Amino acid sequence: MTPFKLAVFDCDGVLVDSERITCQVLAECLAEQGLVMDSREVWHLFVGKSIPKSMEMIGEMLGKRPSESMWQEFSKRANAALKKDVEAVKNIEAALDALDIPYCVASNGDFAKMNTTLGTTGLLPRFQGKMFSATQVKAGKPAPDLFLLAAETMGFAPQDCVVIEDSPTGVAAAIAAGMTPFGYAQWTARETLHEAGAAVLFDDMVQLPQLIRNYRA
Repeated sequence: MTPFKLAVFDCDGVLVDSERITCQVLAECLAEQGLVMDSREVWHLFVGKSIPKSMEMIGEMLGKRPSESMWQEFSKRANAALKKDVEAVKNIEAALDALDIPYCVASNGDFAKMNTTLGTTGLLPRFQGKMFSATQVKAGKPAPDLFLLAAETMGFAPQDCVVIEDSPTGVAAAIAAGMTPFGYAQWTARETLHEAGAAVLFDDMVQLPQLIRNYRA
């Protein structure tokens, strides 16, 4: 019998295969600002970070705070690309169907982005009323605030929650919240998630329900 009572999913890279799309768009927008890097560098720097944190980091690299219009242009282009090309993570529907416990999604992204990606992939009905965004809390991941909000709202204690993440930032947030992080290593290096503190590593969502059921601390 699983020790967990709630599964908390990150969104980008865990439920929807969106990060490669948004990283490419962000790389293009940054190049227009004179900051040239490829999408892999963008992924390494920004995946898992909240919008305010990303803005702060970009400002430090540019030597000035990026304009609101730059971020608005990125959001506009990214949403258009996601509506056109985003797909659900392989086997995620089967994994959700096989879970024995309730689940929700907690993302550093805003609700508009989640509605776009989950809506386009057909996953949105599964998460209606169970969506949490960093825009609701003082600090996004790696702070624990978002995961704590999700657990409290869903009615579970932090120690009863398993968190499914694909970034060191998300793993750190789960640990800070007193939850158990599982690291989805389809695109992220296993060593990276292990070093961040992921309790379990896996690379196919079809494995997840059994891993949750069999977990022993």
